[in-house]
Amino acid sequence: MSSPRQHHWENVHSTRQADEVSWFQDDPTLSLDLIARSGISANAPIIDIGGGASVLIDRLLGAGHSALTVLDIAEAGLAVAQKRLGDHDGRVTWIAQDVTAWHPPQDAFALWHDRAVFHFLIEAADRAAYVRALDCGLMPGGFVILAPFSLTGPERCSGLPVRRYSAAMLQAELGADYELVNQQPQTHLTPAGNRQDFIWCLFRKSAT
Repeated sequence: MSSPRQHHWENVHSTRQADEVSWFQDDPTLSLDLIARSGISANAPIIDIGGGASVLIDRLLGAGHSALTVLDIAEAGLAVAQKRLGDHDGRVTWIAQDVTAWHPPQDAFALWHDRAVFHFLIEAADRAAYVRALDCGLMPGGFVILAPFSLTGPERCSGLPVRRYSAAMLQAELGADYELVNQQPQTHLTPAGNRQDFIWCLFRKSAT
C-alpha cells in the first residue's frame, strides 16, 4: 500500500509534464559544478536522491560517469527518465523508494546528491531517518550535496509545506561527521516565471 507521500508524488509525475513542475531545470549547472568540485573520479558511485525525471543523470552519463543510481519515491518520475534515456537506461540503477524508509548498502556511494528533497521533510523523525540512510550509504570521505530552499525561499512547494535552511542549519542536521566544503545561493526561475531561492551546500563526510 502506498503512503500519502508516495501517492502525492506519483500523482504529480502522472499528471504534469517533467518541464512543467516548479523544480524543473534544463541545465543542472550547479549540480555538475559541485560534483566536479568534489574531485571524485568518473567511476565513483553517485546516487541522486529524488532524481525522478531530472536531466542530471543524462548529463552525468554524457560526462563519462559510469556508476549512477537514481532513487525516487515515485515510479512515474523514474519512468520519465528511463523513457528519455532509451537504450541507455540500463546504464543506471533505478530505485523506487521513500528515502526515509530505505536501507542502502553500507558505504555504497562516493557522492550523495539531493536537490529539493530534504526541505520536504518537516518532521524531525523523517529527517533523522534520512540522515541514518545517508550515514549508512555514504562511504567514509564521501561527499553530500544538499540543495533545499534557503531562508528566503518559498514556504510551500507542490502544495506541501517545506522547511527552509541556512548552511548552518543543514550542518546541525547532519552533525559533526560532516564538514562544510562549499555553499552557494541560487535563485531558480520556475517554468511559470516564479523565483525560488535555494542554498546549495557541499559537505564531506569524515574519513574515519
